[in-house]
Amino acid sequence: MPQFENPDDAALKSLLETTRTIALVGASPKPDRPSNRVMKFLLDRGYHVIPVNPGQAGGEIHGQTVVASLADISEPVDMVDIFRNSDDAAGVVDEAIAIKAKSVWMQLGVLNPDAASRAIDHGMVAVMNRCPAIEIPRLF
Repeated sequence: MPQFENPDDAALKSLLETTRTIALVGASPKPDRPSNRVMKFLLDRGYHVIPVNPGQAGGEIHGQTVVASLADISEPVDMVDIFRNSDDAAGVVDEAIAIKAKSVWMQLGVLNPDAASRAIDHGMVAVMNRCPAIEIPRLF
């Protein structure tokens, strides 16, 4: 398994400052789900968040239209925030590479060092087992 280290605090802060558009994969319309709460937090912080969930495509979450896949997004994506299990994260990272996202962020409990290394090999920033809703208040 490749050795992986998350970016240091300065790099995380820089990433969060330069990110504008976030594709949130695994977005849920259910208010009790972490993806729903994190999406609301990011919207409230001024990020443009595009919810991605094939089962909810065409619907809305927090006023944002849900798309089925990253390939369905018609604008540049800075960050892909992954709320999927560790195994599924690999496919999401491959989709993020395909759309030329600048970074991938795997949520708490999502660990896939191989996928993170692939993202880095494609010039992306990779973050694993962290949550931007925790990191933003800590760093700013």
